[in-house]
Amino acid sequence: METKDDFTGRVALVTGGADGMGWAAAERFARRGARVSICDVDVETGAARVEWLRSIGTEAVLIPTDVGDPDQCEAAVRRTVEAFGRLDVAFNNAGFPGELRPLAEQTTSDWDRVIAVTLSGVFHCMRHEIHEMLRHGQGCIVNNSSAAGLVGFPTIAPYSAAKHGIVGLTQTAALEYARQGIRINAVCPGYMDTAMTRRSASAEMQHALAQSTPIGRLGRPEEVAELAVWLCSAAASYVNGAIIPVDGGVIAG
Repeated sequence: METKDDFTGRVALVTGGADGMGWAAAERFARRGARVSICDVDVETGAARVEWLRSIGTEAVLIPTDVGDPDQCEAAVRRTVEAFGRLDVAFNNAGFPGELRPLAEQTTSDWDRVIAVTLSGVFHCMRHEIHEMLRHGQGCIVNNSSAAGLVGFPTIAPYSAAKHGIVGLTQTAALEYARQGIRINAVCPGYMDTAMTRRSASAEMQHALAQSTPIGRLGRPEEVAELAVWLCSAAASYVNGAIIPVDGGVIAG
């Protein structure tokens, strides 16, 4: 019997889908019956993920995608539709943290890259996703913002600015397309135990981040993915324009 979190017959696109929160979401979409498009710059890992999804009976494709390139954002949506005939849900998850420096020490090149991938990439993906969803009169988009998109975080000014921008994009688009059957929401992870965190923070810093979180640990990718997938499901049919922290209580503090 079909349930409200059943994605059978639906098509899900996930940017940054080869690892971390993106992969956790892609796997959950697949296990709930969706056909899945993984869009990522990490072709080797992405190919292995797709093979695994196929091994459990999921129709899946890998689309090499740098969301910092507007043309590749368009191609990701177009090739997803070419593969599966439609697009129903999207998790715009890909992002780039940049260098940890006070604002006055940030470089123009780092600012440009962070904004291009983390903010403009979401904008360009949303444009093409929405166009496709309008063809069917329905769809759901979840954007991955951050706790740093809700409050300021020292040493990550470009990333925080980009994540704040995602909140604005999400809320604006949610108002624009609600009457046309498209729901758009955002999740705001806190300190997460992901490869990106491990690359950008030492073990000592990771421990300090965990201890500064009210719940006392780093978040797990699947804890964000469960919410992102739920927001795309029929169970969340009245949730639109929501900006939801998944941060162990950091923002509450």
